[in-house]
Amino acid sequence: MALEGADFVVLAVPSQTLRVNLAQWRDDIAPDTTLLSLAKGIESGTLMRMSQVVGQVTGADRNRIAVLSGPNLAREIAAGQPAATVIACPDSTRAIQIQKSCATGYFRPYTNTDVVGCEIGGACKNVIALACGMAAGVGLGDNTVASIITRGLAEIIRLGTALGAKPGTWQVWRGWAISSPPARRRSRAIGPSASASARWDARERAGGHARSGGRRSQILHVGAGTRRQLRRRDAPHRRGASRLSRGMSVQDAIGLLLGRRVKPE
Repeated sequence: MALEGADFVVLAVPSQTLRVNLAQWRDDIAPDTTLLSLAKGIESGTLMRMSQVVGQVTGADRNRIAVLSGPNLAREIAAGQPAATVIACPDSTRAIQIQKSCATGYFRPYTNTDVVGCEIGGACKNVIALACGMAAGVGLGDNTVASIITRGLAEIIRLGTALGAKPGTWQVWRGWAISSPPARRRSRAIGPSASASARWDARERAGGHARSGGRRSQILHVGAGTRRQLRRRDAPHRRGASRLSRGMSVQDAIGLLLGRRVKPE
């Protein structure tokens, strides 16, 4: 079997199929194998992070479960272009082992123990990048996109902190803004159709990045609305992206964002 004797098992499948896929493999995974999830997302229905799904399906102790996340574009990494990432695991020894195994001359992994922060950052960033793509797609400029990135990051920090992420983790996610311009280009194709209030199922044909961002915005919006500690957290961009995914036009969403009461930061 491919998994026999493996020190690490890398789970590189879409977030919404992770549970089904892992259920087929769990019996072949050794009791002390480290499980590394590359999936960024929140499971629809359960609202679980990927590490939680892995733990529930396999019964693995949380110290065996690691996640990899950061401003990483797979195509550029495959081309050998320099990139950095974060490997988070409650067991720092396991995190360091993974770090040493995947470090190369062009790929530099860092480690920390904040699994919650890394997963929330990874799950939320495509939602904000999708909003940037829509803005660019309807002809809005760098001022608008920079504002979305800045305020979107503030929302991610509020959400992650409410869920137990460590404050220092957000210094890592400030680098996420670097990956937003290429992500924005991938989302750009849906801008014109969004401005015409086209339904999301038509917009999804723009590509996988748009699909993941749209689906994720809905899941995060529902999840925040059902968890008591999140209900009072201000998240206008997340709400806006969720409404866009249900058919609202970009211009209407912008009107709602800018029409809110002004306040101090």
